[in-house]
Amino acid sequence: MLPRFWRKIKYRYDLVGTKCENCGNYYYPPRNLCPVCRRKSKIREVKLSGRGEVISYSIVHEAPEDLKAEKPYVIALIRLDEGPLVTSQLVCEPEEVKIGMRVRKAFRKYGEDGEAGIIYYGTKFVLDEV
Repeated sequence: MLPRFWRKIKYRYDLVGTKCENCGNYYYPPRNLCPVCRRKSKIREVKLSGRGEVISYSIVHEAPEDLKAEKPYVIALIRLDEGPLVTSQLVCEPEEVKIGMRVRKAFRKYGEDGEAGIIYYGTKFVLDEV
């Protein structure tokens, strides 16, 4: 995909989900239909807060070479304050992560593409200092 089009995908740069106005449930990734309300659903797009807590995590010691990730790194299952679960990299030292800790979204580098070095960015999570 050409970089200029890739950068226009809003879901790459923020946590955009949906909310059913009928039952109040939030969904990420976005849905066109609420699985609870079905035909009665009234779905609207919402920007999620990006704050939540770590439900589970794994420390990755070996990653594919094309990721060029610093090892080890943390992948966490995060329950956002609105309810949806998100799997994401948690930017911290592996010994810092704890189940139940508060985290928030952060805009971070994912990687580079080829020798030209086109850089890709997106959402990761960091420790919430609040």
